[in-house]
Amino acid sequence: MAADLTGTYLTLDDGRPAVRFSRTYDHSVARVWQLVTDADELAYWFPSRAEIELRPGGTVKFSGDPHMEDSTGRVLAVDEPRHLSFEWGGDEVHFDLEALDEKRTRFTLTNVLSAADTAARNGAGWEACLTSLDARAGGEHREEPHWKELYQAYVDAGVPSGAPVPGTD
Repeated sequence: MAADLTGTYLTLDDGRPAVRFSRTYDHSVARVWQLVTDADELAYWFPSRAEIELRPGGTVKFSGDPHMEDSTGRVLAVDEPRHLSFEWGGDEVHFDLEALDEKRTRFTLTNVLSAADTAARNGAGWEACLTSLDARAGGEHREEPHWKELYQAYVDAGVPSGAPVPGTD
């Protein structure tokens, strides 16, 4: 069975490569903001424990990922509850929230890549993470999809690849 890919590889207006995902949740913007900024909520779906100091220039502490060293990043921008962006491992991660009505929110995650050849790897990783976020938002528990299948599906779709893959290289 082929993986159902929801990410898009794109080149931003400034020439940087990125992968982008969009989801619609049956929750208010305030609830989705909590899901994507609160360390305890992030623990359900984000690849590392992320403790975010929600202010421009604030620190983001990443820990607990078995494939990466603990590290820190910097908050680039905050417009609560609509936008958060931060640096992580040379990349940028942007969370954008748009109220569709009082009970529905569109969440867009954009990972601005430091190198195009990380797109398939990061796309597969975010795909797996967002499956967990979808489950959390829906009050369910779902097993993450098989990462290697997702990675191969992104490669087969022509998304740039070739970067080292933590935990497999």
